Amino acid sequence: MPENFDFIVIGGGSGGLSSAIRAARHGARVALLEPKDLGGTCVNVGCIPKKAMWYAAQMAQAQSIAVDYGFHEKPGALDWPRFIAFREKYIENIRASYAQTLDKSKVTVIRETGRFIAADRILAGDREIHAPHVLVATGSAPNRLDTPGFDVGVVSDGFFAMRACPRRTAIVGGGYIAVELAGVLRALGSDVDIYVRDRLMGGFDEEMAYLLGEEMRAHGIRIHYQCQITAAHEKDGAILLDCDKGDHPGPYEALIWAVGRHANTRTLDIGAIDLATDRRGHVIVDEWQQTNVRGVYAVGDVTPNKALTPVAVAAGRRLADRLFGGMPEAKLDYSNIPSVVFSHPPLASVGMSEQEAKEAFGADMHVYKQSFIPMQLALAGQRMRSVYKLICTGKDSRIVGIQMLGPSSDELLQGFAVALKMGARKSDFDATVAIHPTSAEEMVLMGDRVPG
Repeated sequence: MPENFDFIVIGGGSGGLSSAIRAARHGARVALLEPKDLGGTCVNVGCIPKKAMWYAAQMAQAQSIAVDYGFHEKPGALDWPRFIAFREKYIENIRASYAQTLDKSKVTVIRETGRFIAADRILAGDREIHAPHVLVATGSAPNRLDTPGFDVGVVSDGFFAMRACPRRTAIVGGGYIAVELAGVLRALGSDVDIYVRDRLMGGFDEEMAYLLGEEMRAHGIRIHYQCQITAAHEKDGAILLDCDKGDHPGPYEALIWAVGRHANTRTLDIGAIDLATDRRGHVIVDEWQQTNVRGVYAVGDVTPNKALTPVAVAAGRRLADRLFGGMPEAKLDYSNIPSVVFSHPPLASVGMSEQEAKEAFGADMHVYKQSFIPMQLALAGQRMRSVYKLICTGKDSRIVGIQMLGPSSDELLQGFAVALKMGARKSDFDATVAIHPTSAEEMVLMGDRVPG
């Protein structure tokens, strides 16, 4: 006989954990299936270790700035093993906290992979469990290509297994992961080349993505546009590449493939319930996280929605509120979700890009832009510029997009995202007294529109 629950959650990443814990606090009997470490990609091979390495890179850059300020200590290299021990201890504490919270919430944790027998029945190892509501929250994994020599390099997960900084690194890809790892490795001392088939940060504001590329180049990262790597070879302990342009770049000490991710559905046996997926393998959901199969839901990177941890968390919690918390209208509003690329410098965005606004509003779209060198860098004689854009529409200049590039943009955007979500106008920003001297004040001191 199957064990009975109210809610089965397949996947112990951010979305699954959040939904399971919220449902249990509403009084539901919950089973959570996760054969690997709690926390999923974000905690173990994503946001958390990535941001830890980004902080280390920031410290390396701060040493250089300090010398320009007049401090006489020469910048030192990062002690990777020591720092990684700190990083792994921090991550272990997060996993332990999740385990304690699940235990306190009386969630039954099953350390097995789950697969569908029916829409309301899951096989977890040799256990059969039943629930009227099942959530798929299995996340995604890095793409692997059939490119000859692919295994000479590593996917993004392999970056976190590094125990020293490579002297020369090749990164294939132009999205979040490629850009972020390039900045980290360059700041920590690696000689970095990026190979990009089209442009950096597709889907982001085109001008801001271009400017990010220029800043990365100024930082010493070589970006090779319109270049597809067709093969990789290992020779005498070094890595050589083949490019479709006929070039043979290298040698490199490390090769990182950052060529997208795919939804983790292979082990679910979704065919047993005819669960619908899109052409890229993502589980299709509506605005309520409902799939095409009644009683089966999905959140997080396994769906086509934005692959951001806070999105998965918010969607999972609202689903639990609706199913078990007496909140029939609870669902996530997917509009105006802020996001940050932890590049060097950071690129932050909320709402529409300039291109999206132009397509949506035509001549009613207008832009305010500010470009400046942050005081902290100007004092050191450095030329890295910050660029902020307010994208507006209508006679009252309602703000429909905010784009930021530069130091501290990652921290600054959150508050401005609240303002955009609440329907702020340019006049609201104008009426706000600036905090001086800061980079943030430039957002409320923007002058005339940019012609266009």
